[in-house]
Amino acid sequence: METKNAQYFMDREARYGAHNYHPLPAVLERGEGIYVWDVEGKKYIDFLAAYSAVNQGHCHPKIVTALNEQASKLALTSRAFYNNVLGEWEEYMNKLFGYDKMLPMNSGAEADETALKLTRKWAYKVKGVPRNEAKIIVCNGNFHGRTITIVSMSSDPDAYNDYGPYTPGFVNIPYNDLEALEHALQDPNVAGFLVEPIQAEAGVYVPEDGFLKKAAELCKKHHVLFVADEVQTGLARTGRMLACDHEGVRPDILILGKAISGGMFPVSCVLADDEIMLTIKPGEHGSTYGGNPIAGKVAMAALDVIQEEKLAENSEKMGKIFRREMRAVKSDMIEDVRGKGLLNAIAIKPMQGRSAWDVCLGMKENGILAKPTHEHIIRFTPPLVINEEQLMDAISRIKKTFNDFGF
Repeated sequence: METKNAQYFMDREARYGAHNYHPLPAVLERGEGIYVWDVEGKKYIDFLAAYSAVNQGHCHPKIVTALNEQASKLALTSRAFYNNVLGEWEEYMNKLFGYDKMLPMNSGAEADETALKLTRKWAYKVKGVPRNEAKIIVCNGNFHGRTITIVSMSSDPDAYNDYGPYTPGFVNIPYNDLEALEHALQDPNVAGFLVEPIQAEAGVYVPEDGFLKKAAELCKKHHVLFVADEVQTGLARTGRMLACDHEGVRPDILILGKAISGGMFPVSCVLADDEIMLTIKPGEHGSTYGGNPIAGKVAMAALDVIQEEKLAENSEKMGKIFRREMRAVKSDMIEDVRGKGLLNAIAIKPMQGRSAWDVCLGMKENGILAKPTHEHIIRFTPPLVINEEQLMDAISRIKKTFNDFGF
């Protein structure tokens, strides 16, 4: 049988698929732990981890076993009937994170949409905001997904251009700005403040210490829900189970996705207490696949792995090493190194036409896979199972790439 090279697969995608992504030219076919292999047999260290979905490493045996065992037994019932896994998963999640109720969905964007609907329902049913007058405060630079409603709150023209008319009801303020938040909270029709504890997609912008705690306190003072989008920052990525845990903040609504399945299955969920969650009644929200038995078993196995293998602790330790080593690199291309845990970014200064994309292509040649975000920033988010020896190997390859540019 003829062996097909990488170009064959890339050409086939270009011919038959939508052009809504610009992938790095690596065609992957296998993964294990922190490593992936392309169709031509080259081995790479994955420093993106599917945008932090593969925190537990590629094809973790415990998660694969959970997937296979449940898939061979019962995959989907829809929520028209009960299944014997969903309640177990709901109890697991509520006990782990300390909430009354969980609402399961499939993708991060769906979970964000669910949180928005819950916030508005709560505004009308509990807070007493006049019908259709509820407002939700969001931050410039946010990334919560790609739906029409979510892009309506975006400040990124690439996200919202030519998708209007837009969904009303959002108030944009600068990120990491308590004064702007307090001013916006004066409006009695504000129902919630939706925020990423760290703005990952925007370029790994970490707010000042105390911002989350003070923001949550301001929300409580004004009877407004503090809604945390931890789809990308959650589940040990920043050195704690949740990024909000760094400041002891308990969101009124918690949004989870990505690593909740270890990259093995589309799973997301929203957690909240009864006062919020029970405002939605039967028939008012749902998903055919949300809460399916595979999702439940996979999610529990994935969260077991995070706890059993102490991935939050490892993320904290490895992240400090990564930032220390990268800040020591002597290169005029590097403007800034920032992050928390193993959610990190390097801001690149273009030199003689060389951009962040060029750096990523260079890293690919040196066996490291990472991806630019917003053209001049490279995000570095390896699987959290990476050990110090593997990390130092990766760092040496990244350093070599910058040295190869000679700036």
